[in-house]
Amino acid sequence: MIATESNPDFLNDFLDYSATILNKSSNSIKEYNYDIAHFLKFIKYKFGMTKVEDESEIKLIEINDLTIDTIEKITLQDIHAFLGYLKSNYRSKPATLARKVSSIRIFFKYLCNKSKKISNNPALDLETPKLDKRLPKYLTLEDSQKLLDVAEQPKESTHGNHDNSERNFAIITLFLNCGLRLSELVNINIKDIDFYDNKLNVIGKGNKERTIYLNNACISAIKKYLNVRPHESVKSASRDALFLSEQKRRISNRTVQYIIKEELKNAGLDSQKYSVHKLRHTAATLMYQYGQVDIRALQVLLGHESISTTQIYTHVNNEQVRNAVENNPLANRT
Repeated sequence: MIATESNPDFLNDFLDYSATILNKSSNSIKEYNYDIAHFLKFIKYKFGMTKVEDESEIKLIEINDLTIDTIEKITLQDIHAFLGYLKSNYRSKPATLARKVSSIRIFFKYLCNKSKKISNNPALDLETPKLDKRLPKYLTLEDSQKLLDVAEQPKESTHGNHDNSERNFAIITLFLNCGLRLSELVNINIKDIDFYDNKLNVIGKGNKERTIYLNNACISAIKKYLNVRPHESVKSASRDALFLSEQKRRISNRTVQYIIKEELKNAGLDSQKYSVHKLRHTAATLMYQYGQVDIRALQVLLGHESISTTQIYTHVNNEQVRNAVENNPLANRT
């Protein structure tokens, strides 16, 4: 829940515009609010509009009294100073700074072009920090099979006396076969599944709907879970939910994260190295490596807005090609 009373009116107007016209998700709205509020607190500090004298206390600054006149005075150099402050005080990584830049760009574009509240856009020439190119972490095919084998085994729940192996196995099967995001999985409703055509409709980032085709493993796992899924005393708001918690509510993000962590441990895999999102990486990598999937088909499947996001999986494959050459038995002949 965003404390709108702590924001100046023009920031709340921007958040309303983002939620309605841009159709941004609630998580995106929270990120925008956090990023822009922090930026505006820094601006008050930099412009000497507060009694706070130490950068470590900037987050304590109130901004609900800020006016558009102050925003008009902001320059590109002020934005650069904010990014420098984040890097020096919070050791923010390029990916974090890139998100801040994106939020600031959209904010000033709204103020200048849409609401016409300011005459000049100081973020017009704002560049995105150069990101490090890192290969995604993912499970090997062998480790993926091991995780599925362990998840399928009946076991007593750590939260009660119920065996949730069918549910947990179905969750991991969907992650590893479909590359779902965490939010997409927990929001699946039973009616979203078409068992006749073996497909699933999910709502991804930006509230965009896409179709995912389910293979035999997914259909089998879902049907086995539905055979044991509770039907009595399910909370009214969760009756349509596919995956339920032991409290008979729609399963939460935190519970799914806990399930994956525990199953990774049970499989003898590093739960610090791997996570729910790494299972998404695993699905994409396995499909690209073994399924001969076209990169654009993979983009659609994963719900990536830009093909450049999907291309990270081609780098994984290129690394395999390099390793294959280096492991040639003639590689050491000089």
